[in-house]
Amino acid sequence: MEECGCHKTKERTEEEYRHLIHRLNRIEGQIRGIRGMVEKSAYCTDILAQVAAANAALNAFSKELLAQHIKTCVARDIRAGKDETIDELVSTLQKLMK
Repeated sequence: MEECGCHKTKERTEEEYRHLIHRLNRIEGQIRGIRGMVEKSAYCTDILAQVAAANAALNAFSKELLAQHIKTCVARDIRAGKDETIDELVSTLQKLMK
């Protein structure tokens, strides 16, 4: 769905929206926890363990969002003959794999 020709938007079901926001809220809490650990001078390896958990949570979020994107937006565009969506997907995958 294009809006003003400058960017795309995605309509999500209420359930999809709530699920994604819930995951992001949990990740945000993890980040605040890490900040608190730094502020309290926690031991480095303890902080690093929490950073690894936050990274894993962000990766899981990305995988879920990517799967939704492929199943909905990409599939729809390919069916509509918009082959440029494949280039966009490849570019997105390359960014995720850095």
